[in-house]
Amino acid sequence: MAGSRGRQGFYESLSLSGKKVTQRYKKPLERDDLFELNESDSPYSVCPKFEKKWREEIQKFSTGSRACYIERALFKRTSFHKPSLILPLWQTFKFLLIKVAFLKVTTDILAFMSPQIMKAMIMISENHPSSYGSGYGYAIALFFVVLSHTFLHQLYQRNNMLTAVKIKTAVVGLIYKKALTLANFSGRNYTTGEIVNLMSTDAQQLMELTVNINLLWSAPFQIIMTVFFLWKELGPSVLAGVAVLLLVIPINALVAGKVKRLKKKQMRYSDQRVKLLSEMLHGIKILKLYAWEPSYQRKVISIREYEMDVLKSSGYLTTYSMLTLTCIPFMVSLATFGIFFLLDKENVLTATKVFTSISLFNILRLPLFDLPSVISAVAQTKVSLSRLEDFLCAEDLNPEDVNTNYSGSHAMGFIGASFCWEKNGLPVLKNLNVSIPEGSLVAVVGQVGSGKSSFLSAVLGEMEKLEGTVQRRGSVAYVSQEAWIQNGSLQENILFGANLNRTYYELVLESCALLPDLDQLLNGDQTEIGERGVNLSGGQKQRVNLARAVYSNADLYLLDDPLSAVDVHVGKHLFEKLIGPSGLLKSKTRILVTHNLMFLPHTDLIIVMEEGRISQMGTYQDLISKGANFADLIQVFGTERASEKATPMEVNSSKREGQLGGSLQQRELLKHKDSSFDQWKILTNHKEKVATGGIKISVILKYLQAFNWHWMWLTIAAYVGQNTLAIGQNLWLSTWTTETAKVSDFTEWKQSQNYKLAIYGLLGFIQGLLVCCGAYVLTRGSLSASRALHHQLLDNVLHLPLQYFQTNPVGQIINRFTKDLFIVDFRFHYYLRTWLNCTLDVIGTILVITSALPLFILVVIPLGYFYFTIQRYYIASSRQIRRLAGASHSPVISHFSETFAGRSTIRAFGHQERFIRKNNDVVYENLVYFYNNVISNRWLSVRLELLGNLMVFFAALFVVLAGDTVSSSTIGLSISYALNIIQSLNFWVRKACEIETNAVSIERVCEYAKMDKEEPWIMSKRPPVGWPDKGIIEFFNYKAQYRKDLGLALNDVSFQTKSKEKVGIVGRTGAGKSTLTNCLFRVLEGSEGKIIIDGIDISTIGLHDLRENLNIIPQDPVLFSGTLQSNLDPLGKHPDLELWRVLELCDLKNFVQSLPKKLLHEISEGGENLSAGQRQLVCLARALLRKAKILVLDEATASVDMETDNLVQSIIKREFYNCTVLTIAHRLHTVMDSERVLVLDAGRILEYDTPYNLLQRKGAFSEMVAEAGIRR
Repeated sequence: MAGSRGRQGFYESLSLSGKKVTQRYKKPLERDDLFELNESDSPYSVCPKFEKKWREEIQKFSTGSRACYIERALFKRTSFHKPSLILPLWQTFKFLLIKVAFLKVTTDILAFMSPQIMKAMIMISENHPSSYGSGYGYAIALFFVVLSHTFLHQLYQRNNMLTAVKIKTAVVGLIYKKALTLANFSGRNYTTGEIVNLMSTDAQQLMELTVNINLLWSAPFQIIMTVFFLWKELGPSVLAGVAVLLLVIPINALVAGKVKRLKKKQMRYSDQRVKLLSEMLHGIKILKLYAWEPSYQRKVISIREYEMDVLKSSGYLTTYSMLTLTCIPFMVSLATFGIFFLLDKENVLTATKVFTSISLFNILRLPLFDLPSVISAVAQTKVSLSRLEDFLCAEDLNPEDVNTNYSGSHAMGFIGASFCWEKNGLPVLKNLNVSIPEGSLVAVVGQVGSGKSSFLSAVLGEMEKLEGTVQRRGSVAYVSQEAWIQNGSLQENILFGANLNRTYYELVLESCALLPDLDQLLNGDQTEIGERGVNLSGGQKQRVNLARAVYSNADLYLLDDPLSAVDVHVGKHLFEKLIGPSGLLKSKTRILVTHNLMFLPHTDLIIVMEEGRISQMGTYQDLISKGANFADLIQVFGTERASEKATPMEVNSSKREGQLGGSLQQRELLKHKDSSFDQWKILTNHKEKVATGGIKISVILKYLQAFNWHWMWLTIAAYVGQNTLAIGQNLWLSTWTTETAKVSDFTEWKQSQNYKLAIYGLLGFIQGLLVCCGAYVLTRGSLSASRALHHQLLDNVLHLPLQYFQTNPVGQIINRFTKDLFIVDFRFHYYLRTWLNCTLDVIGTILVITSALPLFILVVIPLGYFYFTIQRYYIASSRQIRRLAGASHSPVISHFSETFAGRSTIRAFGHQERFIRKNNDVVYENLVYFYNNVISNRWLSVRLELLGNLMVFFAALFVVLAGDTVSSSTIGLSISYALNIIQSLNFWVRKACEIETNAVSIERVCEYAKMDKEEPWIMSKRPPVGWPDKGIIEFFNYKAQYRKDLGLALNDVSFQTKSKEKVGIVGRTGAGKSTLTNCLFRVLEGSEGKIIIDGIDISTIGLHDLRENLNIIPQDPVLFSGTLQSNLDPLGKHPDLELWRVLELCDLKNFVQSLPKKLLHEISEGGENLSAGQRQLVCLARALLRKAKILVLDEATASVDMETDNLVQSIIKREFYNCTVLTIAHRLHTVMDSERVLVLDAGRILEYDTPYNLLQRKGAFSEMVAEAGIRR
C-alpha cells in the first residue's frame, strides 16, 4: 500500500488514520502505511521561505535601517549586537500562529461554559427540584458544549504541533546550510557534536516553546476569566485568591531565572560530553589498541556528573512547580472562602457557590501550572536562541575573496596574496605571486608544515585573505589529503550527483585503477560503502576520491597528495593514465601537492614552499641548476631511494590494493577473490534495525531498577496520600454544604464554620507536604535512573568489538547519547509521574461519582471497555511510529556529520544545493513519522474525549433522573468530578501510551547490553610486572575468521620471532597482514591455535593487560580535541620533561616551543589545526612514551615528506632498537633492512626468512621486489 499523498484535512486524516490504526493492530506499521506530508508542511517549502526572511533580517541589521530599529523596539529587543531569529520566525509563520491563537481562545471560552451549565443544574436542584424538562435540556447542552470543546481543542492541538515542527524544520535547515557556508576560522569554534546539539536539542527546545507559547497569554486570560466568574459567586473575597496568585508570580520569576541559568550550564556540559563521545567513537580504534577506554570513560563520566548536579538542582525546583500545580488552587480557595466568611457573617457556602467555585478552581489549576512552566521554557529557549543566533551569525566564507572574472589566459593566479586560518591571525601564506597557465601540470613541494595544503585551500577560498588577489577560472575538482567518502554505493561516490555516462565512467574507473577492486566487491560498483569509508582501504578511498574528481570533468584539478596512499605500480599507473602529460587529464589544469619527487621532471612548473612562502618556482631543470633548497630536497629523496630503479609511492593502508597489470598480479587477484568477498561481507554497512511488537515489561523494569525500588515505593505512597487528601477536601466541602442545606438555624452552624475551615486547611497543608515529598523522591529516583542508564550505555558501547564500529554509523550511537538520553533525563519520569497521578485521579473520580450515583457503574463498565480497546489499538501503531521515528533521526545526524566533515570538498565542487536537497530528503522522512504520530494522537484524543463526554452526559442525566432524591451538593460533586474526568481519562490513556512509546528510548539505550561484547578487559590471571621482557612472539597453528559463516582469514599460521628481532610482514591485498595485527591485539579472536608472547598465551589474560603492554604506530594519525599534552599522555603518567624529550626526538620541539601555550596548546577536533605530517609525528611521539617491548609499525609515514620520512625511520631504528618490531610493509624498501621477512598469501605463510635468502630463492617475495623495481 503506497503512502497516502495529497492534502489531508483534519477530519479526513482522523478518519483515514482510524482505518490505518485498526488495519495495523496485528501487523506492524511500515513506511508505506503512513501519510505523506502536505507540500506546504515539507522542508522543501518551509526552509526557503524562512531562509529568505532570515537573510532580510541580516541585511536590515547590517544596513542599520530605520525599520530594523522600529522592529527591535516593538519586540523589546535590547540586544543589538546580532540579528534575532524571532522576527524572521514571526514573519514566516505569523498566519499559522494567529490561526492557532484563535482556536486556543475559542476553546478557552468553551471551557468556562461547562461550570455555568453545572451551576444552573445545581440551582434547579436547590430551587426547583421538580423541573425535569430544564434538567434534560441542561444535560444535553452540557454534552454539546464539551463535544464542541473536544473537536476544536483537537484541531488546535494538531495545528499547534504542525506549526511548531515547521519552525524546528526551518531552523534545522538553516543550521545545515550555515554549516556549508561557515568560514574555516568560524568552524573551528564548533565541533560536529556541538552543531548536532544545536540541531537536536536547541531546535527541539524552540519547537517545544512554540507548542506552549500561547499559554503566555492564554494562562493569564483563563486566570482573569476564572476570577471574573468567581467574583460573581463569592464577591470581593475573590481578591484574596488574586493576592495569593500575585504572591506566586515573583517567586515564579525567580525560579524561571534560576532554571535559565541551570539550563545554560546543563547544555554546556551536554555539548562537552557529546563532543568528547563523538571524537572517542571516531577514534575508537586508537582507544582500543592503546587500551585507553577506561581513561576516556572516566572523562565522560566526570562531565556527566557535572551535568547530573545541574539536573539535581533543576529537579528540586520541580518541587516548587508541583506545589504550584497541586496546592495553589487549594490555597486560593482557602483564602477566598476564609475572607468570604470574614467579610460578612451572614455569608453561607451553598452547593452552588462551592461546586461552581471548585470547577473554576480546577480550570485554574492548569494555567497556574502552565504559566511557570512556560516562563521557565521561555528562559531556557532564550539560551537556545542565543546559541543558535551565535552560530547562524558566525562569519561565512567570502566568495568575493576569489576573483573569477579577470583578463588573461591563465587558469589560476595569486597577486601579492597573504592568507591566514584565524580571523586577524598571523599569516600562514605570505606574499604569494604566481600565474598558472591553462592546461599545465604544476607540482607543489616542500617540507611538513611549509604550507602546501594551505596553498590549495587558498585557491579554493577556504582561507581568510589578508591582502592581494586570488584569480581562478572555470569549475574546480578537489581531492583532499584525507579522503572524504560518503555513506552510499561506490558508484554514487564517484558520480557525486551527476548522470551516468557509462563509456566515460568505465574510462574513469580504468584510469583510477579501480576495475580490479570492483571485481573483488560483492556487488561491484553497487557495493555500499560504510560511514567514512570504513570498508575501504586508505588507497581505495583515495582512488575513489580521485575518480569522483575526474568524473566531474572540471577545468581545474587541485590534488592534495593523492599518490601517498597507493603502491608503487598503482602510483605509476595513476600518473601515466590520469595526472601526467599523457593521462586522461592532460588538457586540464592540475595542481599536484606531493611528497614524492620522482614525477617532478614530467611537470610543467614546480612551486617550492618554505614557511608559507614560495621560495622557488620554475621547471625541474631550472630549479636543479639554480635552487639550493630544491636540490637539497632532491638529494634527500635520492639518498633514501638510491637503490631503487623506480621509487615506490608512500602508503597508509592496511588492506593494500594494487592488482594492476602483470601476470603475477592477475594470478594473485584470482587467488584472493574469496577472502576479499569475506572481508566485504564483514564490512558492509548495517542499517539501523527497528524493533517490532510490544514493549517488554523487562524494559520498564530495567528503568525502575535503575530508578531504585525504595524511591519508587516512596513515590507511590506520596502520590496515593496526596490524592486521597484531595478527595477528602472535596468530600469535606460536600458534607459542609449538605449540612448547610439542612440547617434552618444557622447560629450553631456559623459557630462551627471556623472549625470546618480549619480542617479544610489542614487537609490541604498535609497534601502540600506530601506533594513536596513526592517531588523530592521522584527527583532522587530519576537522577539515579539517568546516572545508571548512561553509565551502563557508555560501558556497553566501549565493550563492543571494534568490528561493530566499522559496520555501523557513529550517528546511531550518538543518537542514543543525545535524543534517547534526553528522554531518560527529562521526559520518562515525568510521564510515569503523570500516569500515576492520573490513575489515582481516575480511580478516585469513579469511586466518588459511583458512591453518589450508583447507577453510574452501568456506564463506567462499557465505557471502560471501550477505553482499553482504543488504548490497545492506538499503542500498537503509536509505538511503532515512535520506533520508526527514532531510527529516522539517525540518518539526519549521520548526513550532517558526513557533510560537515566534507564541507571543503562539497564547496569546491559547488554541490551545496544538492546536499541541501539531500538534507531535506532525510528531514522529510523524519517529519513523516512525526506527522503521523500527531495524527494518531489526535485520533486517540477525539475518541477518548468523546467517551469522556458521554460520561459527563450520563452523570448529568442520572442527576436529573434522580430528581429530589439527591442533594444539590451531590449534584455539584458528581458533575464537577465528571467534568474533571474528561481531562483525567485523556491524560491517563495518553500517558500510558507515552510511557510505552517513550520506553522505546529505554529499549534503545538498553539494547547494547544484549550485543556480543569483546573479551573482558581484566581477568583473574594477570601477567607479571614487566611482561613482556623479551618480546618473543609465537604463533602456533593459528586460525581466525571474521564470522563463522565465512572462510578463514588466517589459516594454520605458525611462526616465531626472536627477542628484539625486526620482522617485515608483506603480502598483497587480502593476504592477511592486517588480520595478523588484529589477532595479535585480539581485535579478532582466533578459532584455533594460540599466540604466545614471552611464555604467556594471550587468550588467557585480559585485553587491557595485553594491549597496554604492546605498542603500535597506526596508519591514520588520530588526535582528540584537548591539549597537546593530553594527546601525548592521556593517562597523565609522564612528567613534562619526558614529553619534551620525545617531542625533540620527533623534531617537534621547536614547533611546540613557538606556540603561545606550548604543551597546553589546544588541538582542534581531529587535529585539524596541525598538518597531516605534524599529526603523524605527534602519534610517533605518543608511541615513544609507551615502554613496550613489542612494536607494530603500520607504515605510518604516508603523509610526510622525504626528509621527515628519513627522520621517522631513524627514530624507530634508534629508539626501538631493544624491541621486537613487526613492520606491516606496504612499501617494500622499508623491510629490506629487516632481519627477517614474513610473506603472507590468502591467510597462509608462503615464506619466512631473511631478505637476502628470500631474494636468492626467487619466490613470491623476489617477484614482488622485482615488480617494485628495487635493486639490492
